[in-house]
Amino acid sequence: MQLLHYKALSEDIRPNGPTLIVQHGLFGLLDNWMTLGRQWAVHYPTYLLDARNHGRSFHDDTMNYEAMAEDVYNLITTLDLPRPVLIGHSMGGKAMMQFAADYPTLWEKLVVIDIAPRYYAPHHQTVLAGLNAVDLAAAPTRAQVEQTIVAHGNDLGTAQFLAKSLYRDEGGQLAWRFNLPVLTRQIEQVGRALDFAKPITKPVLFVRGSQSRYIQPADEAEIHRIFPQAQVRTIAGAGHWVHAEQPQALYGLITEFIHPETATAP
Repeated sequence: MQLLHYKALSEDIRPNGPTLIVQHGLFGLLDNWMTLGRQWAVHYPTYLLDARNHGRSFHDDTMNYEAMAEDVYNLITTLDLPRPVLIGHSMGGKAMMQFAADYPTLWEKLVVIDIAPRYYAPHHQTVLAGLNAVDLAAAPTRAQVEQTIVAHGNDLGTAQFLAKSLYRDEGGQLAWRFNLPVLTRQIEQVGRALDFAKPITKPVLFVRGSQSRYIQPADEAEIHRIFPQAQVRTIAGAGHWVHAEQPQALYGLITEFIHPETATAP
């Protein structure tokens, strides 16, 4: 068994408070959630995860939601984390939905950020084209890597986000932390629909950005069919990257859902 790389944040463990587990989206890494994670850690033990084939977690040829859910299970049982609150953005949100269905007794609440359980057609073609066009063997600078990604139809913000997963290997050469060959081959798995045998009746919060198209009004019927107790809330002034664009609004909304008395911003 390989365990996901994680970072444990805990400034003050509340004796009656839950543990939070947070997972990022496609091409991300746990550092994307460090700012919010540190704020939550004032109130709750908080664990930020690198998904398989991302960040400092292990690389593997399998990249599907059942495997990602099992990864979360292995972490929770190995660390003996009691009935945590699950938080996932985009791909991480789907992974947490899958975990919620596969291991229904091992969690307390679920927060899904800007993703629905439905099918999403492949829409990362320009990102993958840009990433695969980067020749890291030619020892480019970070700025040159970003320029190559932009040249393939991506904006600079996307290029800078992707460049956060660059690091220098033992030879001093830039390398990707995410497993680009596997993500390229398995991109259809990231967008596939989730199909569960029975409804999940625990408390669930879906959060969408007002400027994002990932959760449409038409998705709400399917969300409530699968998650009868789900709330769907919208954060104004945010697109898909809700945690980066409106972090304090997201912090307040999720914290209120978790534990109302800690809902005020720090």
